[in-house]
This record gives sequence, C-alpha cells and structure tokens, in this order.
Amino acid sequence: IAMLVVYLSATWMFDLMPCSYYRFDGGVRLWIVAAQMISQDALQYAMHWLEHKGVGAEFYKRSHKPHHRFTNPRLFDAFNGSLGDTFAMILVPLFVTAQLVHANVWEYMAFGATWAAWLVLIHSETAHPWDPLFRRLGLGTAADHHVHHKTFIYNYGHILMWWDRLLGTYKAPSDVGQFNKGV
Repeated sequence: IAMLVVYLSATWMFDLMPCSYYRFDGGVRLWIVAAQMISQDALQYAMHWLEHKGVGAEFYKRSHKPHHRFTNPRLFDAFNGSLGDTFAMILVPLFVTAQLVHANVWEYMAFGATWAAWLVLIHSETAHPWDPLFRRLGLGTAADHHVHHKTFIYNYGHILMWWDRLLGTYKAPSDVGQFNKGV
C-alpha cells in the first residue's frame, strides 16, 4: 500500500498525469470509468501473465510467487505483494491507463475506489449473492480468482474474465476440486 500512496502522491505532485486529471469540473462519466477499468484489467492481465510465464522463473520467484503463498486468499491479501509485483501488476498498468484514458479527478477517484474494492473482494473468502450474474457477464469473482491461487495457470484476470476467456486461460470454479466452503 505504501508504494501505491507514493505513486499517487508523486504522479499528482509532479504533474505526471495528463492535464485532464487535474480538472475538477464536470461529473463522473461512467463510460470513462468503465474504460479505465477495462484498460487497467487488460494491462494487469498482461503483466500477471508475464510474471507467471513470460519474464522468467527468477523474476516470478522474486516478485509474484510470494503472493501465491495465499492458496486460499483472504480479504486484505489483495495488497500484499512484493515491491516487484506491486510495480509490475499495479503501478505500470495504472500509469499506462492514465495515459490512455483521459479522465477528470472525479472519474479517477471513482475508478480507483471501485478497482481497489474489487481487488479486495476477489481476494475474499466469501461468495456473494451477485456472483452468478457477474460470472455470466464475465466479471471476476472471488471463486474465479481462487482458481488462480489454487492452480497458478488459469484466471489471470482480476476485474474481468474476458481476457482469460479470449486467450484460453479461463477455468470455471466448478471445474476445480476443492475450495474454502464459502467460495
């Protein structure tokens, strides 16, 4: 979390964001927030896959493997990553998304709050009443992400399972043998 606070403070204070991010006028355009979520998740999927498969075993071992000690993740395990993992999977996608999707300050805050809450929810040990609907829409659920923590080779997406379905890395929770009873 400290790295994220430093990133948010530094990008704001040193004017590293596009000019639109410093505007307080206008409201929240939901399509902009959705575009930020889609961009962030596509980039986070790519970085997550690269950490597992593309960069090499040594990088994976030092950056992302420590996060996988949580084979049955709990609520706040979402933000329990190494420096390399946080940089690769959170900060790089955030910075690139900010350059691609020009939002105002309110849209950036709406995106950030929604995205952070979603990361916490998919790392929770709880099934939610909306999970069947979310799964039909291709939205990530705790059970979808638990598949990743159990198998390590499926479900690299976080907010969306679209990328996993498109690229053949999706595995339905019902196809995995054993989970925490709540999921």
